[in-house]
Amino acid sequence: MTPHAQATAQHEDRPRFRYDGNGSLARIGLIFMASSVVMESEMWAMAAEGVSIHTTRIKLPKVTVEGIEEMMNAPQLEEAARLLGSAPIDLLCFGGTSASFLHGTAYDHALTAKLKTWAPGKKINTASTASLAALAEIKAGPVVLATPYVDEIHQRAIRFLEENGHKVLRHRNLGIDKDTALAEVSLEQVYDLVKSVDHADASAVFVSCTNFRTAGAIEALETALGKPVVSAIQASFWHSLKLTGVKGARPGFGRLMRDVTA
Repeated sequence: MTPHAQATAQHEDRPRFRYDGNGSLARIGLIFMASSVVMESEMWAMAAEGVSIHTTRIKLPKVTVEGIEEMMNAPQLEEAARLLGSAPIDLLCFGGTSASFLHGTAYDHALTAKLKTWAPGKKINTASTASLAALAEIKAGPVVLATPYVDEIHQRAIRFLEENGHKVLRHRNLGIDKDTALAEVSLEQVYDLVKSVDHADASAVFVSCTNFRTAGAIEALETALGKPVVSAIQASFWHSLKLTGVKGARPGFGRLMRDVTA
């Protein structure tokens, strides 16, 4: 038997293994709120074979400015980044939108700098940075905004978008201040909320919050509205793939994802 035939025979003798979630293409590390459940599941839903998500959690007392500031100023954030950075991940993503835009663009940039210090050698992404990158990718100008936030955080989301060149033509928020309640809003309710906020002159829709279900409704919304729909979770996953150079998304999650679909 020739060496090639022998190798082929040995290969054929091996059992066929099932895919086990191994991140052979990219491992995404995620810092996420302890009481939140949506972002992880949506990232796994969007992930093609070979992309894995690995999470470290931090405590969010309440979805208010005061609660978010308490979380961001706690030593647990640095500890989480250092622990996650010690794993063989390719990228660390901070999975909090309002927590990264809370005090504007400079605040988000400062957070990125801290994460680079705490997780040296890892690519760094934040939900707010990713959202702006996603809007730039689809060449968005004026937008409409849908969030589940209380008024003060919602207004800060508007300010963040507008200071980065995206005039908010119409907006709505649900006024939810309890993190677990964010995840209880159904896809049907999200769909209705987003449709109600659309504006004829808006180039795109942005849906903020990483504990707010969106991924399953994005394509239906884009079909109904005839324009791109970007959510903070979708943008975070897309940007993580872009930064790692991997086409690792499943099809069916909106126009933004097309260039990273496996």
